Amino acid sequence: MSLATSVVSDAPRIGARLKEARQKKRLTLDALADTCGVTKGYLSKLERDQVNASVASLVRVCAALDVPVGSLFDDAPAGDVVRAQSLPRIVFGGEAMTEYLLTPVGERRVQVLLGDIEEGGGSGAEAYTLPLDVTFVHVLSGEIRVTFEADPDGNFGGDDVLLGAGDAFTFSPRRPHSFRSEGSGGAQVLWVLAPALPEELPATKRESSS
Repeated sequence: MSLATSVVSDAPRIGARLKEARQKKRLTLDALADTCGVTKGYLSKLERDQVNASVASLVRVCAALDVPVGSLFDDAPAGDVVRAQSLPRIVFGGEAMTEYLLTPVGERRVQVLLGDIEEGGGSGAEAYTLPLDVTFVHVLSGEIRVTFEADPDGNFGGDDVLLGAGDAFTFSPRRPHSFRSEGSGGAQVLWVLAPALPEELPATKRESSS
């Protein structure tokens, strides 16, 4: 599995924020790498914005640092109207894809993302989960495959869903999953997350870390 791809030059920079969070927790790169199951060198590059994380890796790093994933989007401009010519680009991990935030920063009821996925790109091979109620995906062009991991307790098996242009799919993001584009030409998809990814830690966790 490839953990990283080349960073596109206009991608938002999150490395300094992750480094600051690690230093506040007084964690060494070695300790954080052990916790997240990645290498020290990989984390060092991530903190310098020299690699892009898979979605699963970014979610794990944020969890270890008590950094809500949604807080990585707070540099996007606020406002109820998001213009097509100035869509705010966000970093949500993944390989060979670019994502944009279509809902205003601070909108907590729902979050809508537009994803441009290059041929063979996607979330990365490793499955991930999100602490949300529902994910809805609508394929605008191309094809994507959403793959679910089997539950080790046997509550459900592993399976996958192939979606083509015009198809839509609703599922629980708490079930371990990954996605990638299929076929040639890549894909463009609309993601709807409900509620929005948290921008702050729960009050109990904030108190315990203070």
